[in-house]
Amino acid sequence: MRTLVTGGAGFIGSHVVERLLADGHAVTVLDNFATGRRENLSHLGTPSSLQIYEVDVADTNRVQPYVEGVDWIFHLGALADIVPSIQRPLDYYRANVAGTMNMIEAARQAQVKRFIYVASSSCYGIPDQCPTPEDAPFRPQYPYALTKLLGEQLVLHWAKVYKLPAVSLRFFNVYGPRARTSGSYGAVFGTFLAQKLAGQPMTVVGDGSQRRDFTFVTDVVEALVRAAESEVMGEALNVGSGQAYSINHLVRLLGGPVVHIPKRPGEPDCTWADITKIRQRLGWEPRVSFEDGVQQMLNCIADWREAPVWTPTSIADATKEWFTCLR
Repeated sequence: MRTLVTGGAGFIGSHVVERLLADGHAVTVLDNFATGRRENLSHLGTPSSLQIYEVDVADTNRVQPYVEGVDWIFHLGALADIVPSIQRPLDYYRANVAGTMNMIEAARQAQVKRFIYVASSSCYGIPDQCPTPEDAPFRPQYPYALTKLLGEQLVLHWAKVYKLPAVSLRFFNVYGPRARTSGSYGAVFGTFLAQKLAGQPMTVVGDGSQRRDFTFVTDVVEALVRAAESEVMGEALNVGSGQAYSINHLVRLLGGPVVHIPKRPGEPDCTWADITKIRQRLGWEPRVSFEDGVQQMLNCIADWREAPVWTPTSIADATKEWFTCLR
C-alpha cells in the first residue's frame, strides 16, 4: 500500500512508520516538527520506500499534492498536552480542527481507501463509569480535549455524508520508547524517568491512588493497522489495555523516592477503556503487560537524559493556568 502518516516524526507516529515499512508499505511522512523530531525516524535510515516532508497539515495549499494516489492515511498530526492548550487555544484549534478538516477533505477528493483518525480518550473528561464505553457522554475539560473531539466529529461526519472510509480510534494513556522527552510539562512517564535519572523524587499528583489505562505503543500501532485493513467505517473505537493501574503502582515498579504535589482540577480519578467493541469489530487484543512495558521503559531510560527535570516548584509555575482556568 501507499500510506501517508501525518505527525509521523512524533512518538506514536514514528512507531506507525516503523511498522508500515516493516510490513512492506511505502510511507510518506508529513510533519511540521512542532513537537515531532527527525531523530525519531533516524534509525530507519533512508530507504526508497520512505519520504519525509516538512509540511503543516493546517496549510490547505500544501496538503493535497501529498494525498494524491495514497491508499491509507493515518492522521496523527496534532498539538497535545493540557497546559499549552489552555495558554494557546487558537493554535490548538488550527492544528487539531482545521488541520483535520484539511486532511479529510483532501482524502475525499483523492478517494483514499482508508482514513484512520487518532482521537483521544480525554473526550470523556471525568466519566460516570469505568471501564468507559464509546457511548459515554462527552465532557472535554480543556481545549486540547475539545479540539480532538471536534476533529473526530468532522471525520465521522465526512464518513456519514461523503462515505469517506474513515474510522476513529480513541487512545487512552499511550507509553513506550520515544515518548516525548522535551517541551511542556505533560506525560507522566517522561516526567518520572527524567526525575529518576537525575536522582530527584518523582512528583506524584495527589495521593497517587488515581488509576490510568496505560497502553503500550506497539499495541496501539497494531490497532491502527487492523483498522486500516478492516472495512469498519464511520465508527469510534476505544484503544486501551483494558486495565487500570494506580500511579502508586507505577512508581513502585520504577523504584525511587516520591514527593506529592496538589491534585489538579479537571483530571479524572480513573481512565479505563472498555475495549469490548474493538475486540468484536477488529479482533484486536492488547499484548504487552504493564509490568513488561515498564521494564522496557527502564531498559531505555538513557533516552530521557536530555529531558527536562521537573520539580514541585517548576511544576507549580508551569501549571498555574491549569488551576486558574479549570478550578
